[in-house]
Amino acid sequence: MHLIVQIPALNEEETLAMAIRAIPRVIPGVATVEVLVIDDGSTDRTVEVAREAGADHILRMASNVGLARAFTAGIEEALALGADIIVNTDADNQYDARDIPALIQPILDREAQIVVGARPISEIESFSPVKKTLQRLGSWVVRQASDTNIPDAPSGYRAYARDAAARLCVINTYTYTLETIIQAGRKRIPITSVPIRVNTVTRPSRLFRSMRAYILRSANTILRVFVIYAPLRFFFTVAAIFAVPALWAIARFLTFYFMGHGAGHIQSLILAAALMAMATVFLAVGVLADLIAANRSLLEDIRARELLRAPQSRSELTRHRAAKLADAS
Repeated sequence: MHLIVQIPALNEEETLAMAIRAIPRVIPGVATVEVLVIDDGSTDRTVEVAREAGADHILRMASNVGLARAFTAGIEEALALGADIIVNTDADNQYDARDIPALIQPILDREAQIVVGARPISEIESFSPVKKTLQRLGSWVVRQASDTNIPDAPSGYRAYARDAAARLCVINTYTYTLETIIQAGRKRIPITSVPIRVNTVTRPSRLFRSMRAYILRSANTILRVFVIYAPLRFFFTVAAIFAVPALWAIARFLTFYFMGHGAGHIQSLILAAALMAMATVFLAVGVLADLIAANRSLLEDIRARELLRAPQSRSELTRHRAAKLADAS
């Protein structure tokens, strides 16, 4: 069993070494543990610090692409390196690396393919009461959108089995945390959570400038992903919002009509026609969106198969090059 711990990093020269050195290199049930650092266009000594601290692999992005894309690039690189399990953690050493064995245990036991580390939100002193409330509210919304039971959706401390990692396809450029949970729920990937510990906060989060910005972006992410992966449910719900009052208006007109007062309530029919037209449009959009979603699912399956055979392709290329060198000599 090959475990790769990936660490997306952007200008983390002060804390990256602590995060790398804290990672246990001997874990029961795991043959090898390696560290992959994804440098997201750092302008400080992040890369040098990673090498000095013992990172086994460093993936350097050409420029700053953002956390979500750096995470995706790391997943693809870890799969290409032959990882059976991928653990994602933060470069600011927020999460306690001693919990990695507990984090991957449900995968080793074949109880889940994705495991999210649930932080003790109520006990974190650096979180204000407002932030704690919003964390709980956001996690509840994600649970409703994904049909999962993950208590700490924004947590970035996660473990992915190889097959599950290949099936995830992050389209959001802001953050991967909420989207991957919703995808897992919609794709029926077994997902669970385990309690984890956190270290003392070393710096404020760089992911968002204000709580308002974080809420707006998170809400946009949840809505967008839900529309992409459950288009029929979304658009049929919107269509129902227009259809129900339209049916009420029709019933109202018919009631007055049979009472002999229909001539004075023709406005109800006009309103009903407009509302039913809107409902029909949303129903049509929902059907088209569902067809597009089916095609997207096929493309994602093809992508997953390509990612899963990447190590085999690398091995074949290595053998081919070795054979050519042998022939040349």
